[in-house]
Amino acid sequence: MLSVKLGAPMAYTVIWYGRKGIIDKVTFDAEKTARDHAISMFQTRKGDDGVISVEVRKENGAVVFSHAEN
Repeated sequence: MLSVKLGAPMAYTVIWYGRKGIIDKVTFDAEKTARDHAISMFQTRKGDDGVISVEVRKENGAVVFSHAEN
């Protein structure tokens, strides 16, 4: 059974990937904030850092959002 602490904020991690693996990780307290950050920054990170994909993951590792472009 999965145990959830009431009142404890869940962390969401935005993981930026390049051709050789993980480029960066950024943690947020809310899923919407993490997702909005990933969407709004994708094109900038693609041009500046060579990002090819981004994921938003819950603390338990479950992917809640992903986006990729070639």
